Amino acid sequence: MTIPFVAIMCLKGMVIIMLTIKDMYDLSHTKAADYLSRFTYPWEALAGISDLILEIGKTLPEEEYYKPAEDVWIAKDATVFVTAYVHGPCIIGHGTEVRQCAFVRGSALVGDNCVVGNSTELKNVILFDNVQVPHYNYVGDSILGYKAHMGAGSITSNVKSDKLNVVIKNGDEQIETGRKKVGAMLGDRVEVGCNSVLNPGTVIGRDSNVYPVSCVRGVIPENSIYKDKDHIVIKK
Repeated sequence: MTIPFVAIMCLKGMVIIMLTIKDMYDLSHTKAADYLSRFTYPWEALAGISDLILEIGKTLPEEEYYKPAEDVWIAKDATVFVTAYVHGPCIIGHGTEVRQCAFVRGSALVGDNCVVGNSTELKNVILFDNVQVPHYNYVGDSILGYKAHMGAGSITSNVKSDKLNVVIKNGDEQIETGRKKVGAMLGDRVEVGCNSVLNPGTVIGRDSNVYPVSCVRGVIPENSIYKDKDHIVIKK
């Protein structure tokens, strides 16, 4: 069964629920669980990521994590290639791979068993466990849920061209974020196709897929397929 996008937006309350941290993320898959639970919407957590990492870092056991640089904690069973650049504050979780020429600019909380791929750039992000950003991705001012995956070349755009504050556009509703930099909020198990651009303030509900080479903006309901702005269907 296919439900038109307009009909989805008219289901009162459905999209509002989908926007919340509670309904987008399984908090058992991130070290940021206690922090995120303080907020209603995920973008509200962006301002405090650096302080959060510094707070968590002090509690990490020395037998499991080493500190190659100031305010950088890397799990001893993680793999960080010598050509990767990692700046603090940053935490790299257990079993994670940070591959060739990755650029971690700081304020990056990277979970367990993640892949930060070749030439991928991270800045002010929370990546839940098992997130993959494996090839030529830019992820800034964003939160990616458990097992979210961004295809090669897909990016989060985090600043509007007019440099005004980012507004979350949910149908006819507009939610002010109060921030000039907001990237994308991806729910658990979201799949983003190759070479897609997620415009500032994009929110994608859990278990949704985005077609390759898409230009996405606004709120995409959970468990849906984004083909283009006029064709967003609920999965059967």
